[in-house]
Amino acid sequence: MRPLMSVGRSVATTLLALGSIAGVAAHAAGDAPAPISADPIDQPALTEPLAARSLLLDVAQAGSRLVAVGERGHVLLSDDSGKTWRQAKSVPTRAMLTAVTFADANTGWAVGHDEVILNTVDGGETWTRSHYAPESQQPLLDVWFADSRRGIAVGAYGSYFDTTDGGRNWTSRKFASTPLRKPAPAPAGEQEDIPPEYHLNKIAAAGARLFIAAEAGQLYRSDDGGATWLSLPSGYNGSFFGLLPLGEQQILAFGLRGNLYRSTDDGATWSRVDVATTAMLTDGVRASDGSLTLVGLSGTVLTAAVGADPGASASWTLRQQADRKGLSAVLAEPGAGLVVVGEDGTRTLALR
Repeated sequence: MRPLMSVGRSVATTLLALGSIAGVAAHAAGDAPAPISADPIDQPALTEPLAARSLLLDVAQAGSRLVAVGERGHVLLSDDSGKTWRQAKSVPTRAMLTAVTFADANTGWAVGHDEVILNTVDGGETWTRSHYAPESQQPLLDVWFADSRRGIAVGAYGSYFDTTDGGRNWTSRKFASTPLRKPAPAPAGEQEDIPPEYHLNKIAAAGARLFIAAEAGQLYRSDDGGATWLSLPSGYNGSFFGLLPLGEQQILAFGLRGNLYRSTDDGATWSRVDVATTAMLTDGVRASDGSLTLVGLSGTVLTAAVGADPGASASWTLRQQADRKGLSAVLAEPGAGLVVVGEDGTRTLALR
């Protein structure tokens, strides 16, 4: 097994060891699900009474429904803005699920450890599996879809898959990038280093462009839907775990030890924003009223009020949760404030 190059929300088991948190469109009607092996991870998720209090790593909106995913293949559904949760009826894996996304109220995808990729066409009630590769010994860490057909899944050690048929088939590609600005050539006689396979932790769309946050200060941008990627000069050497597009060429990138960076030119340049925490930042959201929230380990909740300048340190207020439980993802639910998931399952927070 290859050693991890860093830790983060993206490698959940490593985060737990530290004491904190850090496919596919439907098969044609009548298609049989993938066979189940004797491997416990390769068996259906169990219905457990405390699943809503277990480690959950991501949450997404599916129409009026919320769908959260996490350890042991748990998929949780809420139809009342996060007040109550129940488990999905059928999930064909017990692998750790790290990310979930929906193209509409019914069609969604989840990814996780052992390169598992799942799909639902009924709003998360039941799931099928289109990809699974335990021999790779690496997780997929995020998934994004432009619509119900075109999607990308990313993960550890440069894992990169794409699909153009809604996830019925996935193609593994070698992730490669070119510098946004051409670097100086290596001195004569010196051989350029082969770039390492960085963990690709998060993928997000900002208008027509895509961005990836990765370890070792790596940030990438695609201007052609993921066909090619540019590496961006962040000026930071630690890992990034989240991205929050703000519009008008603005985007936030955040990660280890409370590091928060902002770009106002689609990632061409970045500036650091000092915030009142050194906790790992894992996810962020912009509410419908324009307020901003970032969450992270140790119960960290950072907020910036409506109209505040996200590039000003004074704009961010720390709202440390009393139980210090790690938070891995946040969603703004109209009329219900913030829905967060993490080390202690699900909870709701007031916007103010």
